[in-house]
Amino acid sequence: MMATAVKSLRKKSTNPAIAPGAIDFFKPRQKAAINKESRFNHFRWSRQTGKSTTAAFRRIVRGLRRKRNQILMSASAAQSRELMGKVKTHLKAMNLIFEATESDHPNPLDGMTYKVMEITLPESLGGIRFIGLSSNPDTARGYTGDVTLDEFAIHKDHREIWAAVFPIVTRNDGELDVWSTPKGKNNTFYTLESNKLFTHDVQTIYDAIADGHDLDAEALRQGIGDSDLWDQEYGCKYIDEAFAFLPYDLILPCEDEKLPRELDVEALSRCTNSFYVGVDVARTKNFTVIWAFESIGSMLISRGLIELQGKSFDDQRAVLWPILSMRNMHRCAIDATGLGMDMAEGAVKKFGDWAVEACTFTPKFKDTAAGRMRVRFDDRIIRIPPCEIIRNDLHSVLKTVTTAGNIRLFAPVEGGSHADRFWACALACHAASDPPPKIEGIFGDPLVNDGWGDF
Repeated sequence: MMATAVKSLRKKSTNPAIAPGAIDFFKPRQKAAINKESRFNHFRWSRQTGKSTTAAFRRIVRGLRRKRNQILMSASAAQSRELMGKVKTHLKAMNLIFEATESDHPNPLDGMTYKVMEITLPESLGGIRFIGLSSNPDTARGYTGDVTLDEFAIHKDHREIWAAVFPIVTRNDGELDVWSTPKGKNNTFYTLESNKLFTHDVQTIYDAIADGHDLDAEALRQGIGDSDLWDQEYGCKYIDEAFAFLPYDLILPCEDEKLPRELDVEALSRCTNSFYVGVDVARTKNFTVIWAFESIGSMLISRGLIELQGKSFDDQRAVLWPILSMRNMHRCAIDATGLGMDMAEGAVKKFGDWAVEACTFTPKFKDTAAGRMRVRFDDRIIRIPPCEIIRNDLHSVLKTVTTAGNIRLFAPVEGGSHADRFWACALACHAASDPPPKIEGIFGDPLVNDGWGDF
C-alpha cells in the first residue's frame, strides 16, 4: 500500500457535542434523515436535494455517537472523492481535528489498483475512521463498521457489492444506509423497495421545494427536456426498462472510470492501435458528436467524445478533418441524413470511401448499427466513461414493435439532445464491424494517351 497524499488539519475544539448545533444548517427532511435511529435505511431522493451532503453528515453524527468506523462506498473513485470531500467540509465546520489520507490499494484478484480515502479522528474522539471506497466488491471485504452506499442504483456490480457489503453490518448492530436516485428496475436498489427490514424515505423535487430548498421545478423540467428523465431524476419514479434498447444494467458494467469523457486529439494522434470514429451530425438545436474508439483485441475502448453545438459546418470540418487524417484512423461512419449529407459527402471525397462511410439513417440501417452496438454491450466488449449525460443518452432510445412486426427505434426527447451520443456510438461500432481492407497507395508516372485509342 502506498500513500499518495496526506493532509492534517487542526482546529480549536475536539468536542463532538458541537454536532447537534451544526445540524441547524439542514432542512427539516434532511434533519429527520440524519437523526434516524433505524439500522437499515433506503433513501430514494431526487437530484439536487442534498443527498450526498446529508448522507455524509449523518455518518459523522452516527459515527461519533456509536464510536464505530464508517464506510462510504460510491459508484466511482471521482464520486468517492467528492463524498469524502463533504465529510471533510462538515468536520471543518464542526471544528474537529482529523487527518486525511489517500492510498493506492492493489487488488490481486483483477490486477487493478484502487483508491482508498481515509479520514481519521483523534483517539479523544474514539479514533473513528471514515473510509471512502469506489464501487468494487473486493475492496469492501475485510472492513467492519457502518456502511453507506451512495447512488447505489448506478453501481455496476450492484449484486456483488451487496453480497460483499451486507455481511459487514451483521455484527455489533451495524447500520446500513442506501441512497440513490432511481435508475430503472433491473438493480438491487429497486429490489430493496420491497424489503421490509428497511425504512423507506422518498423525497421528490417538489418535496424538497416544500421543505425550503430554493429550486425552480418548472425551469428544471424544461431544462432537462425529457418527461421520462424528469420523472426519474426529479420525480423519483422507477421507469420501466422493458422498452429501453440499452437498459442501465447493460450500460453500467461497460463503464470504466479511468476513461476520459472529452477526446484529447493530441493523445489520439499517438494511438498505436487502429481506432474507429462515429459522427452524428447536427447544426443548431442538437449536438454534432464525434466519438473515437481504440480497438484492442476484441474490445472497443472509448478515447473520448467531442460535442459541438451551434457550430458552422466549416468549424465542424476543422475539428473532424484532422482526426480523419490520422494514420491509425481505420474507418469512420458518419451520419449522411438530412443536414449531415454535405459533411458526409465531403469526408468521403477527401478521405475515400474505404476510410469513410456515409450512412443514411433508414430504418434498416438504424436497426443494423444499433444492433451491432447492443451486441458489444451484451458481451461487454466495449468500454465508455462513467458520465450521467452519456449514460442517460444511451438509455434514451426506445424500441417499439410496428403493426407489421418490425422493431422501430426512437428517442422520445422533447428538447435538447436527440440521442446524439447514442448514434455516434452506434456509428463507431458499425465502423468497427467487418471493416474493408486498408488500401495502400500505388505510385508511378501518370498515364498518357498515346493516340492509339481510349484507355
